[in-house]
Amino acid sequence: MAGRSKKKGTSGAAKNYITRTRAVKKLQISLPDFRRLCIFKGIYPREPRNKKKVSKGSTAATTFYYTKDIQYLLHEPLLAKFREHKSVAKKIGRALGRGEAGDAARLEKNLMPKVKLDHIIKERYPTFVDALRDLDDALSMLFLFANLPSSEHIPAKTIALCQRLTREFEHYVITSHALRKSFLSIKGIYYQATIQGQDILWLVPYRFVQRTGGDIDFRIMGTFVEFYTTLLGFVNYRLYTSVGLVYPPKFNAKSDEQGGELAAFQLEGKANATNGATNGHDDDMAINPEAQAMADRIAAMPDVDDEEEQVMTDVAADDEEDQNTEGIDKFEPTAPDADILPQPQASSSEVASLFAPFTFYLSRETPRASLEFILKSFGCKRVGWDSILGDGAFTTNESDPAITHQIIDRPPLENGAPAPREAENGSSPTAQWPHSTMPGRTYVQPQWVWDCLNQGRLLRPDLYAPGAELPPHLSPWVKPKKGEYDPNLPLEAQQPDGEAEAFEEMADEDEDAFEADDDDDDANMDAVTDREGSVEVGEGMDIASNDDEDDDEDSESDADGGADDFDGFEDSDAESDVSEGEAARLQHQRELEAEATGKKIEVKAPTKQEQNAAIRKKFDKKKRQEEEERDRQKMMLSNKKRKLLKRIEYGENKRDTESENLRRKRARLEKAKAAAERG
Repeated sequence: MAGRSKKKGTSGAAKNYITRTRAVKKLQISLPDFRRLCIFKGIYPREPRNKKKVSKGSTAATTFYYTKDIQYLLHEPLLAKFREHKSVAKKIGRALGRGEAGDAARLEKNLMPKVKLDHIIKERYPTFVDALRDLDDALSMLFLFANLPSSEHIPAKTIALCQRLTREFEHYVITSHALRKSFLSIKGIYYQATIQGQDILWLVPYRFVQRTGGDIDFRIMGTFVEFYTTLLGFVNYRLYTSVGLVYPPKFNAKSDEQGGELAAFQLEGKANATNGATNGHDDDMAINPEAQAMADRIAAMPDVDDEEEQVMTDVAADDEEDQNTEGIDKFEPTAPDADILPQPQASSSEVASLFAPFTFYLSRETPRASLEFILKSFGCKRVGWDSILGDGAFTTNESDPAITHQIIDRPPLENGAPAPREAENGSSPTAQWPHSTMPGRTYVQPQWVWDCLNQGRLLRPDLYAPGAELPPHLSPWVKPKKGEYDPNLPLEAQQPDGEAEAFEEMADEDEDAFEADDDDDDANMDAVTDREGSVEVGEGMDIASNDDEDDDEDSESDADGGADDFDGFEDSDAESDVSEGEAARLQHQRELEAEATGKKIEVKAPTKQEQNAAIRKKFDKKKRQEEEERDRQKMMLSNKKRKLLKRIEYGENKRDTESENLRRKRARLEKAKAAAERG
């Protein structure tokens, strides 16, 4: 007896996927609410392998979801909230239609349901490490909204919430010294912090005036912001309690209005570490006693007295010199084939106190928020700036003698700048930038802070002086591979054998061609001058006879014919080897004859161009031999492996060509710079 035939579209891939239209009908909610619910729950569209089987032969563009995901959403408590919201919205609409504005306001205030996402955070992130791993996009989105202006799409309340949460997170990074790397890019400033073993990378935009376009769907972005604010609130609470700090920290609204930003928050240590529910969040984590003691010391740390400030100022210059001269020893291999020893690195405590001995002053044109965050994350407790930049500065007096470093981003000083003028009370000189500088103070550009941070040590400040040509600012996450161009290494260490000589030959040929063009131009100008200054045509000129013309034509034709008959030898490898052997034999013969006759042979020293040509020739010969050997090895491969090797070689040749172009450009710039210094 034959079994029943299966109906098409009831099993297999057609049953595993469901279209968005069917999903919305099944959940009985609107499309915007469906999008919002999927974002909260982390459910995304899926692409089936065979769309025809899933859509029963249709090829129309359709969005599909997993059927199990939609089945999972049927039991979501937020569905009831969405339906209540729809019901109350209908009542408010009827009240407004009848002109009862007071009843509409009362309904919105009392009956509109409040949506909470606490249970979704617990579902999506079972452990705290899972939340930390998913924090990159959350921080980037919240920092973006914290820098946006308020508009009809973005309420000021949302922006204030993003600013508060992001600054609380920055305070934790400062307290725990978790910041590791940072990079200035076109998009903004990248930061990387290591928290409980997890590397978190986020992007902070520059503080320019943001113009939001009309092609941005702020409803979708607002849904993400609503979810991310809840997530970051939980994460901040857990991070603060892990180091024994009270969450949320005290917030000074007046200081925030005056531009205090980080200074508007005051951290406090917990007097008694207890477990249980705090601020509405359940936490079953026991606080580490050592972390609690450290937090209490941080919270109870008094401000630095003026006498201690002066002592630290006197010692700062000596500490800076010691740190610039004393470095970590490097283990160099004794032989090319010896084992590579692991290099010692600075400890995390040393890196965390990188800027601790110094007092910084930020000029008005520098990015105050990012510099304050980085300097305080690496131990600096004394950061000052002009009062126009906002509240919370260690000092607003640019002439304060306690300042050891000033970060500026202005043109260099003019030659012959006058000395600092005396203040009115005669106590200390006053700095009048850019006409004068304070003696004993180090002036650097902002890039110095980022490069010191990425390398984990204090760099030479004279390389970052005002107006100096800055070193390349490279991404700390991109490590140059073998064969690629590395701007940090000197050019000689990256060039293969014979490349430097080839660059010099090319440069000499370019110069010769340029000089030849100049000579041709001069000759043409002389000819024009002679032609203009000559007398009438025929005067002082010997007119050749017809016989002479025939002789000249015959000689020219003979010369042309000889040229046609013999084109010369081709410059081949075998002939070049023969010529080298013949030249060596002739040289040896001349030496023997000179030795027999007692004469001395004058040996001419080869020119630099000849030496470069010889080195380049030797390198080309070696390279040719390697290519021939490689071709012989290719012949032993199968067709499939030969094609794979061809693709690999294509990528390598492309990389080598790009690296060679960059090295040639750098060699040209270094040569021009050396010529300018000599001139």
